[in-house]
Amino acid sequence: MPVEVYYTDGTSDTAIQFSPSVVGFEMDIEAMLAAADQERTRQSFWVAFWENLWGNTTTPINIPLRASFSESRLRVYLQEEIAKRYDQPSSPAMPAVGTVNFIPGKEGTSLDVEQSILFIENALRSPTSRTVVLPLQHTNPSRPAFQNLDTLLRQTVEISGFDGVVGVYMLDLKTGQEIEFAYNQAESLKLQTVIAFTASSTIKIPIMISVFRRVSQNPDAETEKNLQLMITKSDNTASDWLMQKELDPGRGPLTVSEDMQALGLENTFLAGYFAQGAPILKVFKTPANQRTDVITQPDPYNQTTPSEIGELLSDIYFCARSGDGTLTAVFPEEITQGKCQIMLDFLAQDKTGALIQEGVPDGTRVAHKHGWVTDASYVIHDMSDAAIVYTPGGNYVLAVYLYHPVQLVFDPSNKLVADLSRAVYHFYNLPNP
Repeated sequence: MPVEVYYTDGTSDTAIQFSPSVVGFEMDIEAMLAAADQERTRQSFWVAFWENLWGNTTTPINIPLRASFSESRLRVYLQEEIAKRYDQPSSPAMPAVGTVNFIPGKEGTSLDVEQSILFIENALRSPTSRTVVLPLQHTNPSRPAFQNLDTLLRQTVEISGFDGVVGVYMLDLKTGQEIEFAYNQAESLKLQTVIAFTASSTIKIPIMISVFRRVSQNPDAETEKNLQLMITKSDNTASDWLMQKELDPGRGPLTVSEDMQALGLENTFLAGYFAQGAPILKVFKTPANQRTDVITQPDPYNQTTPSEIGELLSDIYFCARSGDGTLTAVFPEEITQGKCQIMLDFLAQDKTGALIQEGVPDGTRVAHKHGWVTDASYVIHDMSDAAIVYTPGGNYVLAVYLYHPVQLVFDPSNKLVADLSRAVYHFYNLPNP
């Protein structure tokens, strides 16, 4: 009799029959007859005679089945005739065109060959139970390729209609994979993406690092208060106070710039205090602000690039996580793991509810610094946000800088940053299939 197996993957139920001879199944008839004969001779002849004479039925003799099959042939049959034909690999989630969402991927199935061999052997040896539901292994959809995220972020910028300059930097804090690109008037910049942007309040991340380099892990109450005001309220007065008291009364901004240069950030600097009318202490010429092919009119007082501020955030992250990395290597004993953890706690208190934070679910930890600048006519030209985002599916750095020569309208600009943030979050936290 054939054995019938079922490959049930949740969407279809496929029945397959095969003859026992396919796997070399054979019963050892001679051995079983010999065993029966041996068992019969054990019984008393006269007992059997009288039982038979009086019409009584003797107790049946149970002889175990003796059979063999080729496990190797069964394994090949399962692999070549069933698994190869019916197994389905999982498919990754894919970006949904025109949105910042991902279409859920599809679960995959594969035959559990070793477990199937055990089930089929039992069926081969049974005269009645000759049906087997094959055990399957299920594989979850894989994450889309990192290149898919790059493509989705670029498409998000393109369909936004933003006609200024956009700089985006993203870093996977587990794998080290990076995305970096820039658009100028809705056209992708094919050349280098190192573009100088006005740092605005994101420059307060470097100020915070310089201050913590020079204060104890538990600064006095006034210093701690001003650190909190600088990060959570973007208070310029508190920023100047910290540089004058903890760095250098006359050249505090230059001290910050020197610290950034020591970390290898050649395009990030602060050239003067924030107070209105404060002079520029030094004119900085950097590789980023010497470009002539793209114009962002960066503030001569403070500048950075998306990648440099993103790398700086990753330095704080790794320092806080394990006490190693660039910060502790360049500033040994001055920047410690405990100080980095405190810096992240300050950044996590920046609760704007907009920009990168708007693009992630409520309750998501976002350690970031946002900023925008208005001119004398209260027109915004620059907007930025740089963040470490902590999610169940993975932690990452995202930095977005925008510039518009005429006017950067807040609502559509904020939506662009939030959409970029939402796209990255969805990539790391895919919906269930």
